[in-house]
Amino acid sequence: MAGRTARLVLLAGAAALASGSQGDREPVYRDCVHRCEERNCSGGALRHFRSRQPIYMSLAGWTCQDDCKYECMWVTVGLYLKEGHKVPQFHGKVSLNAWFWSTVFHTKDTDLTEKMDYFCASTVILHSIYLCCVSSGSRGRTVGLQHPAVVSAFRALLLLMLTAHVSYLSLVRFDYGYNLAANVAIGLVNVVWWLAWCLRNQHRLPHVRKCMAVVLLLQGLSLLELLDFPPFFWVLDAHAIWHISTIPVHVLFFSFLKDDSLYLLKESEAKFKLD
Repeated sequence: MAGRTARLVLLAGAAALASGSQGDREPVYRDCVHRCEERNCSGGALRHFRSRQPIYMSLAGWTCQDDCKYECMWVTVGLYLKEGHKVPQFHGKVSLNAWFWSTVFHTKDTDLTEKMDYFCASTVILHSIYLCCVSSGSRGRTVGLQHPAVVSAFRALLLLMLTAHVSYLSLVRFDYGYNLAANVAIGLVNVVWWLAWCLRNQHRLPHVRKCMAVVLLLQGLSLLELLDFPPFFWVLDAHAIWHISTIPVHVLFFSFLKDDSLYLLKESEAKFKLD
């Protein structure tokens, strides 16, 4: 019992540390955000920011502080690349939160930990759909920058779907069959959308092949969640093998995200030079 409690405490501490991400803790980033907020997010400067802010960004809840964090993120990324360092992660919370609750649930199965595991899994899938939405559009890039009003409406729809899903399972009945069917349905939407984006951009962006491999591998591995079988050596069942198998897949997906971020950075720098 004491051992399990200690593991839970350690996991909670690790999740708290991880939620900040390396980029968020970088002194250059923090100092940049602090100076930006002091300079732009109060008094006349704040009124000027709000007066020139497009209405769709205001409706989306984009604040002066958010703008500072976004701009300083790219400043920090540029400094990392200039010094020859790897690009740091910023604001990495959603996936880590899901993995944290999955670990807690598999350590101690209670009504709360089970619900948090299932709800966070649904959140990750919906978040992946949202990311695909802001990574598609004209020339296959960033609906969020070209049609932010559409993205804001789509984000509200996804949040409404998640709220309805969680409310039904929490307040009406925790139906395992419904939960499985709902996750399979949104999972298929996620797979089809990502594959369509990959196929549309595979010739223009070579690193998209990594994303396509990730999508196909996860789709294949998801069969382990549907086709259960007795555990090997009474230790490794289908669910355990699913979790183990997804580790290298996420490493490959991170490699794709890094390549895609570097591509976007170079594209932004080239556009800035042309302007």
